Amino acid sequence: MYCTTVYESPVGVLTLAAKDDELVGLWIKKQKYFGDTVSEEMVQSDELPLFRKTKLWLDRYFDGLKPALTELPLAPQGSGFRQEVWKALCEIPYGQVATYGAIARKMATLRGIPRMASQAVGGAVGHNPISIIIPCHRVVGSNGSLVGYGSGLAAKIKLLELEGVDTSQFSIPTRGTAL
Repeated sequence: MYCTTVYESPVGVLTLAAKDDELVGLWIKKQKYFGDTVSEEMVQSDELPLFRKTKLWLDRYFDGLKPALTELPLAPQGSGFRQEVWKALCEIPYGQVATYGAIARKMATLRGIPRMASQAVGGAVGHNPISIIIPCHRVVGSNGSLVGYGSGLAAKIKLLELEGVDTSQFSIPTRGTAL
């Protein structure tokens, strides 16, 4: 059984999900792929100690502090490839961005292959089940575009600006699936 709770944030209502004292989900309301990694019933449980700890982490994050990812027991559910990409996302420092292409090159090197498509990385990034904490909002297009974000570009911009990124250096796409 999965336990859930909600958290009111500056980017909207967040739904947190846990199983076996590990955080398995954090989705912004109406996020693309909301809850797609949860295979069982979700039961509201606001008093779970992990949720209190996660909410305190989020409070500090939204106050402009830089809480460590290692403070929370994260257990995102996904294929081995997705796990590798999500691990790479966790290595992008606060206030910095990485491109899909750079992550694809890193994945190719890790797998000992000559190259990897940025679209494959984009698919894994888009299915990140622990938004904000696993910082998929820090990934941008190689052409300087903010590209899409499963919760909309307004949320992505707000998160990047909260971390001190000058978003004026990026272009905003005019079409796509996650604007």
